[in-house]
Amino acid sequence: MTRKIRVVRRNGAMRSMALLSVSYLALAAASPSTLYAQSAQQAPEAGKTEAPASPPSVQPEASPPPSPERQQAPDTKSNDVPLPPVTIYPPRETPQPPVIQSREAAPARVPIAPARAKAKRTTHATAAGTVRATTPGIPVSANTVANAIAAAWPASQSQGGKTGQSGVYQNSTSAATKINTPIVNIPQSLSVVTKEFIADNAFQNITDVTRYVPGVDVHQGEGNRDELIIRGVDSSANFFVNGFRDDVQIFRDFYNAQSVEILKGPSAITFGRSSGGGLLNRTLKEADGQRIYETTVQTGSWADQRYTLDAGQAVTENFAARLNMMYEKSDGFRQYFFLERYGINPTFTYKLDPMTTLKFSYEYFHDNRTADRGNPSQATLPTGSTKQNPGFPFSPNGDLQAFYGSPTLNLALANVHTWQGFIDHDFGNGLTMKNGTYYAEYDKFYQNVYPGGGPLSGAVNPTDTSFNRAAYNHTTNRNNFFNDTDFFYKLYTGPLYHSIAFGTEFGRQVGIDVRNSGIFPNGLNTEADNPFSPGYFGPISFIHESAGSFTRGVTSPDSNSHYNLNIQSGYARDTIDITPWLQVIGAGRYDRFDEGATNLNDGSSQSLDNSFLSPQAAVIVKPQANMSIWTAYMVSYLPASGDQFSAITPGTAILKPQKFVNEEVGFKWNIGPRLLYTMSVYNLDRYNVPLPDPNNAGFFILSGKNRIQGFESELKGYVTDQWQSWLGYAYTDARVTSATSPTILPGNRIQLVPLNQFSWWNKYQFNPVWAASLGVIYFSDSYASSDDTVVLPSFWRFDAGLFATIDEHWKAQINVENLFNKGYWATADGNNNISPGQGRTIRGKITANF
Repeated sequence: MTRKIRVVRRNGAMRSMALLSVSYLALAAASPSTLYAQSAQQAPEAGKTEAPASPPSVQPEASPPPSPERQQAPDTKSNDVPLPPVTIYPPRETPQPPVIQSREAAPARVPIAPARAKAKRTTHATAAGTVRATTPGIPVSANTVANAIAAAWPASQSQGGKTGQSGVYQNSTSAATKINTPIVNIPQSLSVVTKEFIADNAFQNITDVTRYVPGVDVHQGEGNRDELIIRGVDSSANFFVNGFRDDVQIFRDFYNAQSVEILKGPSAITFGRSSGGGLLNRTLKEADGQRIYETTVQTGSWADQRYTLDAGQAVTENFAARLNMMYEKSDGFRQYFFLERYGINPTFTYKLDPMTTLKFSYEYFHDNRTADRGNPSQATLPTGSTKQNPGFPFSPNGDLQAFYGSPTLNLALANVHTWQGFIDHDFGNGLTMKNGTYYAEYDKFYQNVYPGGGPLSGAVNPTDTSFNRAAYNHTTNRNNFFNDTDFFYKLYTGPLYHSIAFGTEFGRQVGIDVRNSGIFPNGLNTEADNPFSPGYFGPISFIHESAGSFTRGVTSPDSNSHYNLNIQSGYARDTIDITPWLQVIGAGRYDRFDEGATNLNDGSSQSLDNSFLSPQAAVIVKPQANMSIWTAYMVSYLPASGDQFSAITPGTAILKPQKFVNEEVGFKWNIGPRLLYTMSVYNLDRYNVPLPDPNNAGFFILSGKNRIQGFESELKGYVTDQWQSWLGYAYTDARVTSATSPTILPGNRIQLVPLNQFSWWNKYQFNPVWAASLGVIYFSDSYASSDDTVVLPSFWRFDAGLFATIDEHWKAQINVENLFNKGYWATADGNNNISPGQGRTIRGKITANF
């Protein structure tokens, strides 16, 4: 019997924290003599894949406006693609209420009714400040109103327009700095996956997308969640949405994603705790005033059927709305697999005045699927595999579709409600502000029957006659509340130009963590079975094991905790332009992590209060406007209770946080208007990894350390107007440098991290109708666990696509994943939960635009 416990909500505390940021509004009284920098933005219309008539450009938020004293002759180097000019404006006056605007060259002549007394003429100021005369009682033409609405929502200010998104390419993002910044000006490694790349490949999950991102590896996540290893650091919590922490263990979908940004290295200044190796942020589609009515229908292998809708437009000059919806139902590559998920996400944007914008979003997302923890390994010795004689994945008679769980009991279920609200305001004197509030309810339950337990921990014995199976279920409900306030201020101090950012984050997370052990008909928590008959069809009792009443074979109690976490953070960053070619950045963030947890098994309570200061420093040298050479030093911390912080023990309550220190040198170059090359070399050290104390059960020694050294390189964008390409390579040497367990020893390679990773995706537009794509990925061998006793072989995989643009309303495509039906082992969760890669998968999709 499954117990479903809902999280206790503390709305009063949440409302109180939402008000804490209001005091910052006093900063509106900044000096009126401050110069205000504002640049005109030019970009291709969002959603267009063809080459734009002129190169997209982006407002260089981190670059200073040229003062008369600092004006220089333009650089005439042939490869220089300058960023758009910046014009200095004095502080604006208080804005007047917006009224109707027309983009027509001259308003249409309106006939005046005869024999009527002369009417008093009134004027209507347009949104741009122009004036035209109208007569009361005479309606404005529908075309004039439509033009006025279109003028109020220009394509250059759309999501795609502001970031220069075109095909696989994007030239700016706000994910790293909280303000839209050209990627070439960001001293950090990052990869942006655009919505068009996701659509072109019919990708539906994070595993698919990140295979093409160098330096990112996929963890199995017990078959019930997204989990990534970025630069050798494993995390199920470093996921964000619109910059807010989205850390519950679920699977995510991309039906409403505008882009996916993967930041590498510590990102504490922007995102706070953890993120030691990197993080993934989803930027969702918003109501940006652009007219879009698009629907897709997809079908393919494994009885897949998927439907999406994206509908939105500006309703008035001040209000825009958008709706994204998705439904999918499918079987799977593995036997007995089932998936059903759906989501709905309405968004609204309202312009209070030319200086203030409000945005609102709600999403409901449901995901129900078979949980699959994969296959056991083949033990090489009666006592198990060793580093000297490592094991390898086992499949019965080479059948990679064989399922080692229960068709009726294996389950992963998630229901998520999310509310987001944002306010952006420009004070008109060089100071801008944005405030965002995020509230989410996650109901998550998963249940697994999997290879585990017994003398070989689930491995198949050397005679291939037996393996052991175990089972459990887990409820991990959580409520998240966050409020972020960010200020951006631009000013000169003598010859130096400053772009200053500062702000706060307040948050509260409340949740439960309840685990129950599976007891088999033999009365034990494990059962020995035949590895050539992998599926389990018998009954299992799920029992909560508490101390003093263990079932035979159980040695530790199941978790049963209620926890709450309060977060208070503040940060500041100053980007100083010393000369047009030299920029220095200094930043710091203070985080307080205050957690309390009650163990409901025995009624005991523990608390943990971690405070830490995360510094960041960088230097950027720009030989020319479209090129940067940079070096950066970044630090972040992970509280002692870990990524999921669901419980605190006497042993973890006294631990110091883990520390991540990253030193990096990089190079970025916008070779052409839509072609970006990036590369970096880095050293990442992880300190204070807990090592179990052999002389004191439940306590730890902070002696563990990892060192990750690597090289990453990307070339992404349009090589020609017809040819898009994304070429990536990563060399990652991730090692244990100080023991973190009796078997994870110095010199061991960290789990699931290949030394070499290569990917190359290409799409070529042969003519206005036909296009084709070809992608290839390569992963060298890795280990299923950091004890290095089970090897996952290297593999190549090829993907292809064929596209037909039938007319302006209809498009069709066919995608083939794993074109040559290559068998390979994709990922793992330890030595005996190893997942095979999906066989050849064909998807057909029709897209209609109206």
